[in-house]
Amino acid sequence: MKYIIILSFLLFSSNAFSQENHIKKEKWHWNNSKAKQDTVAGYCQVLKVDNVLYISGAVTTDITPEGIKSVYDDLNASLASFGATFENVVKENLYTTDIEAMKKLNYVRKKYYNNDFPAATWIQIQRLYMPKAKLEIELIAHLPK
Repeated sequence: MKYIIILSFLLFSSNAFSQENHIKKEKWHWNNSKAKQDTVAGYCQVLKVDNVLYISGAVTTDITPEGIKSVYDDLNASLASFGATFENVVKENLYTTDIEAMKKLNYVRKKYYNNDFPAATWIQIQRLYMPKAKLEIELIAHLPK
């Protein structure tokens, strides 16, 4: 009988303290206030879980000051969709087909962070999802609790 009571307690305890299987996701996607995602490629531009923003990559076909600025301006719009700025960014992943060109133009990127840089990974790749794209940058940002 003692084992049945202990087993019952363990079963009750594991159910009472287990995590929910469902997480609350909020989404934002470019000019798509209804679906808030792209169903063709299968992604959303910004996914918010708790106080964390996961921002899909913004791209350009030109690794020039103007092309890099357009990527960071798009990322700024993604951040702003949930009231964030580059101050909230904690991780940046940069994928490019020409790492040397990006290194030379890093000064454009740095302006957006105002000397408060996130953890960052830069990777040279053969190609991106969009065949003509040469640069894609994704972010993770934390909102205040």
